[in-house]
Amino acid sequence: MKAILIKELNSFFSTPIGYLVITVYLVINGLFLWVFDGGFNILQAGFADLNSYFFLAPWIFIFLISAITMKSFSDEINSGTIEILRTKPLTNWQIVLGKYFGALTLVIIAIIPTLIYVYSIYQLGNPVGNIALGTTFGSFAGLLFLASAYTAIGIFSSTLSKNQIISFLIATCIALFLFYGFEAIASYAVLGDYDYTVKNFGMNEHFNSISKGVIDTRDIVYFVSVTFFFLVLTKFRIQHEK
Repeated sequence: MKAILIKELNSFFSTPIGYLVITVYLVINGLFLWVFDGGFNILQAGFADLNSYFFLAPWIFIFLISAITMKSFSDEINSGTIEILRTKPLTNWQIVLGKYFGALTLVIIAIIPTLIYVYSIYQLGNPVGNIALGTTFGSFAGLLFLASAYTAIGIFSSTLSKNQIISFLIATCIALFLFYGFEAIASYAVLGDYDYTVKNFGMNEHFNSISKGVIDTRDIVYFVSVTFFFLVLTKFRIQHEK
Protein backbone atom coordinates (compact mmCIF):
# COMPACT_ATOMS: atom_id res chain seq x y z
CA MET A 1 0.00 0.00 0.00
CA LYS A 2 2.80 2.39 0.88
CA ALA A 3 4.36 1.92 -2.55
CA ILE A 4 1.06 2.79 -4.27
CA LEU A 5 0.57 5.83 -2.01
CA ILE A 6 4.06 7.15 -2.80
CA LYS A 7 3.52 6.45 -6.51
CA GLU A 8 0.26 8.44 -6.43
CA LEU A 9 1.85 11.41 -4.64
CA ASN A 10 4.77 11.37 -7.07
CA SER A 11 2.34 11.38 -9.99
CA PHE A 12 0.58 14.41 -8.50
CA PHE A 13 3.70 16.42 -7.77
CA SER A 14 5.86 15.36 -10.72
CA THR A 15 3.34 17.14 -12.93
CA PRO A 16 1.51 20.46 -12.40
CA ILE A 17 -1.63 18.62 -11.17
CA GLY A 18 -0.81 18.63 -7.45
CA TYR A 19 0.35 22.24 -7.42
CA LEU A 20 -2.60 23.32 -9.57
CA VAL A 21 -5.14 21.67 -7.25
CA ILE A 22 -3.69 23.30 -4.15
CA THR A 23 -3.39 26.69 -5.88
CA VAL A 24 -6.93 26.60 -7.27
CA TYR A 25 -8.39 25.70 -3.88
CA LEU A 26 -6.50 28.46 -2.06
CA VAL A 27 -7.13 31.10 -4.73
CA ILE A 28 -10.88 30.46 -4.97
CA ASN A 29 -11.31 30.56 -1.21
CA GLY A 30 -9.02 33.56 -0.86
CA LEU A 31 -10.88 35.59 -3.48
CA PHE A 32 -14.34 34.89 -2.06
CA LEU A 33 -13.33 35.33 1.59
CA TRP A 34 -11.02 38.33 1.38
CA VAL A 35 -11.31 40.09 -2.00
CA PHE A 36 -14.72 39.85 -3.68
CA ASP A 37 -17.54 41.99 -2.33
CA GLY A 38 -20.53 40.05 -1.06
CA GLY A 39 -21.88 37.93 1.74
CA PHE A 40 -18.85 35.63 1.82
CA ASN A 41 -16.34 38.41 2.46
CA ILE A 42 -15.08 38.05 6.04
CA LEU A 43 -13.93 41.65 6.30
CA GLN A 44 -17.40 42.90 5.39
CA ALA A 45 -19.35 40.42 7.50
CA GLY A 46 -18.73 42.09 10.84
CA PHE A 47 -18.31 38.74 12.59
CA ALA A 48 -15.06 37.07 13.65
CA ASP A 49 -15.79 33.58 12.33
CA LEU A 50 -15.07 31.32 9.38
CA ASN A 51 -18.65 30.38 8.53
CA SER A 52 -18.18 31.58 4.97
CA TYR A 53 -15.17 29.34 4.47
CA PHE A 54 -16.94 26.28 5.85
CA PHE A 55 -19.94 27.00 3.64
CA LEU A 56 -17.84 27.33 0.48
CA ALA A 57 -15.28 24.56 1.03
CA PRO A 58 -17.67 21.55 0.78
CA TRP A 59 -18.99 22.81 -2.57
CA ILE A 60 -15.52 23.51 -3.95
CA PHE A 61 -14.33 20.09 -2.80
CA ILE A 62 -17.07 18.33 -4.76
CA PHE A 63 -15.50 19.47 -8.02
CA LEU A 64 -11.87 19.61 -6.87
CA ILE A 65 -11.75 16.10 -5.38
CA SER A 66 -13.61 14.69 -8.38
CA ALA A 67 -10.87 16.20 -10.56
CA ILE A 68 -8.11 14.75 -8.35
CA THR A 69 -9.53 11.22 -8.34
CA MET A 70 -10.91 10.98 -11.88
CA LYS A 71 -7.75 9.34 -13.26
CA SER A 72 -7.03 7.07 -10.28
CA PHE A 73 -8.28 3.88 -11.90
CA SER A 74 -9.71 5.06 -15.23
CA ASP A 75 -6.18 5.84 -16.41
CA GLU A 76 -4.92 2.44 -15.22
CA ILE A 77 -7.80 0.62 -16.92
CA ASN A 78 -7.49 2.62 -20.15
CA SER A 79 -3.74 2.06 -20.45
CA GLY A 80 -3.87 -1.55 -19.28
CA THR A 81 -1.48 -0.96 -16.37
CA ILE A 82 -4.14 -2.29 -13.99
CA GLU A 83 -3.01 -5.75 -15.08
CA ILE A 84 0.57 -4.91 -14.13
CA LEU A 85 -0.61 -3.85 -10.67
CA ARG A 86 -2.35 -7.18 -10.25
CA THR A 87 0.86 -9.09 -10.95
CA LYS A 88 2.62 -7.34 -8.09
CA PRO A 89 2.54 -8.78 -4.55
CA LEU A 90 -0.34 -6.49 -3.59
CA THR A 91 -3.87 -7.31 -2.51
CA ASN A 92 -6.83 -5.48 -4.03
CA TRP A 93 -7.32 -3.70 -0.73
CA GLN A 94 -3.73 -2.45 -0.74
CA ILE A 95 -4.16 -1.08 -4.26
CA VAL A 96 -7.46 0.63 -3.41
CA LEU A 97 -6.24 2.08 -0.10
CA GLY A 98 -2.96 3.24 -1.66
CA LYS A 99 -4.89 5.18 -4.31
CA TYR A 100 -7.34 6.47 -1.73
CA PHE A 101 -4.79 7.75 0.79
CA GLY A 102 -2.67 9.24 -2.00
CA ALA A 103 -5.59 11.40 -3.16
CA LEU A 104 -6.71 12.20 0.39
CA THR A 105 -3.19 13.29 1.35
CA LEU A 106 -3.22 15.84 -1.48
CA VAL A 107 -6.56 17.20 -0.23
CA ILE A 108 -5.21 17.50 3.33
CA ILE A 109 -2.14 19.36 2.03
CA ALA A 110 -4.54 21.80 0.33
CA ILE A 111 -6.46 22.32 3.60
CA ILE A 112 -3.42 22.93 5.84
CA PRO A 113 -2.55 26.45 4.53
CA THR A 114 -6.12 27.59 5.29
CA LEU A 115 -5.34 27.24 9.01
CA ILE A 116 -3.84 30.72 8.61
CA TYR A 117 -7.44 31.92 8.40
CA VAL A 118 -7.87 30.92 12.06
CA TYR A 119 -4.98 33.17 13.08
CA SER A 120 -6.34 36.00 10.91
CA ILE A 121 -9.78 35.80 12.51
CA TYR A 122 -8.15 35.53 15.94
CA GLN A 123 -6.35 38.83 15.32
CA LEU A 124 -9.35 40.53 13.70
CA GLY A 125 -11.66 39.75 16.62
CA ASN A 126 -12.78 42.53 18.94
CA PRO A 127 -11.25 42.00 21.42
CA VAL A 128 -8.34 40.07 19.93
CA GLY A 129 -8.93 36.36 20.34
CA ASN A 130 -12.71 36.64 20.18
CA ILE A 131 -13.24 33.46 18.15
CA ALA A 132 -15.07 30.23 18.95
CA LEU A 133 -12.13 27.84 18.62
CA GLY A 134 -14.21 24.76 19.47
CA THR A 135 -16.65 25.43 16.64
CA THR A 136 -13.85 26.38 14.25
CA PHE A 137 -11.77 23.25 14.78
CA GLY A 138 -14.95 21.15 14.84
CA SER A 139 -15.66 22.52 11.37
CA PHE A 140 -12.15 21.60 10.20
CA ALA A 141 -12.74 18.07 11.53
CA GLY A 142 -16.03 17.95 9.64
CA LEU A 143 -14.23 19.11 6.50
CA LEU A 144 -11.75 16.24 6.81
CA PHE A 145 -14.55 13.69 7.24
CA LEU A 146 -16.32 15.19 4.24
CA ALA A 147 -13.13 15.11 2.15
CA SER A 148 -12.57 11.46 3.06
CA ALA A 149 -16.06 10.54 1.84
CA TYR A 150 -15.71 12.59 -1.36
CA THR A 151 -12.36 10.91 -2.06
CA ALA A 152 -13.85 7.43 -1.66
CA ILE A 153 -16.68 8.41 -4.03
CA GLY A 154 -14.18 9.75 -6.56
CA ILE A 155 -11.99 6.64 -6.38
CA PHE A 156 -15.02 4.42 -6.96
CA SER A 157 -16.27 6.57 -9.85
CA SER A 158 -12.89 6.26 -11.57
CA THR A 159 -13.46 2.50 -11.87
CA LEU A 160 -16.71 2.98 -13.80
CA SER A 161 -15.24 4.38 -17.01
CA LYS A 162 -12.01 4.48 -18.99
CA ASN A 163 -12.81 8.11 -19.78
CA GLN A 164 -11.58 10.50 -17.08
CA ILE A 165 -14.18 13.16 -17.90
CA ILE A 166 -17.02 10.67 -17.47
CA SER A 167 -15.47 9.53 -14.17
CA PHE A 168 -15.33 13.18 -13.09
CA LEU A 169 -19.00 13.74 -13.96
CA ILE A 170 -20.12 10.57 -12.18
CA ALA A 171 -18.18 11.48 -9.02
CA THR A 172 -19.53 15.03 -9.08
CA CYS A 173 -23.14 13.87 -9.44
CA ILE A 174 -22.88 11.27 -6.66
CA ALA A 175 -21.16 13.70 -4.29
CA LEU A 176 -23.66 16.47 -5.07
CA PHE A 177 -26.59 14.19 -4.39
CA LEU A 178 -25.19 12.79 -1.15
CA PHE A 179 -24.21 16.24 0.09
CA TYR A 180 -27.37 18.16 -0.73
CA GLY A 181 -29.82 15.85 -2.54
CA PHE A 182 -31.50 14.35 0.52
CA GLU A 183 -31.77 17.78 2.13
CA ALA A 184 -33.38 19.13 -1.05
CA ILE A 185 -35.91 16.28 -1.05
CA ALA A 186 -36.71 16.87 2.64
CA SER A 187 -37.19 20.60 2.00
CA TYR A 188 -40.33 19.86 -0.06
CA ALA A 189 -41.95 18.58 3.15
CA VAL A 190 -43.96 15.92 1.34
CA LEU A 191 -42.88 12.97 3.48
CA GLY A 192 -44.31 14.25 6.74
CA ASP A 193 -42.61 12.68 9.75
CA TYR A 194 -40.00 11.09 7.48
CA ASP A 195 -38.58 14.40 6.22
CA TYR A 196 -36.06 14.60 9.07
CA THR A 197 -35.05 10.96 8.55
CA VAL A 198 -34.44 11.58 4.84
CA LYS A 199 -32.45 14.72 5.65
CA ASN A 200 -30.18 12.66 7.91
CA PHE A 201 -29.10 10.53 4.96
CA GLY A 202 -27.33 13.60 3.55
CA MET A 203 -23.74 14.61 4.27
CA ASN A 204 -24.59 18.26 4.84
CA GLU A 205 -26.68 17.48 7.90
CA HIS A 206 -23.84 15.54 9.54
CA PHE A 207 -21.21 18.08 8.45
CA ASN A 208 -23.24 20.88 10.05
CA SER A 209 -23.61 18.80 13.21
CA ILE A 210 -19.84 18.30 13.57
CA SER A 211 -19.28 21.98 12.72
CA LYS A 212 -21.06 22.95 15.95
CA GLY A 213 -17.99 21.75 17.82
CA VAL A 214 -19.61 18.68 19.35
CA ILE A 215 -18.25 15.43 17.93
CA ASP A 216 -21.23 13.07 17.89
CA THR A 217 -20.42 9.39 17.31
CA ARG A 218 -23.43 9.17 14.97
CA ASP A 219 -21.82 11.69 12.63
CA ILE A 220 -18.47 9.89 12.74
CA VAL A 221 -20.15 6.53 12.08
CA TYR A 222 -22.04 8.08 9.16
CA PHE A 223 -18.92 9.41 7.40
CA VAL A 224 -16.87 6.29 8.14
CA SER A 225 -19.71 4.15 6.78
CA VAL A 226 -20.06 6.17 3.56
CA THR A 227 -16.30 6.10 3.02
CA PHE A 228 -16.03 2.37 3.71
CA PHE A 229 -19.05 1.61 1.51
CA PHE A 230 -17.52 3.27 -1.56
CA LEU A 231 -14.11 1.72 -0.89
CA VAL A 232 -15.75 -1.72 -0.77
CA LEU A 233 -17.50 -0.97 -4.07
CA THR A 234 -14.15 0.09 -5.52
CA LYS A 235 -12.50 -3.16 -4.41
CA PHE A 236 -15.39 -5.12 -5.95
CA ARG A 237 -15.03 -3.26 -9.24
CA ILE A 238 -11.25 -3.79 -9.37
CA GLN A 239 -11.64 -7.43 -8.47
CA HIS A 240 -14.04 -8.01 -11.35
CA GLU A 241 -12.44 -5.67 -13.89
CA LYS A 242 -11.44 -7.52 -17.05
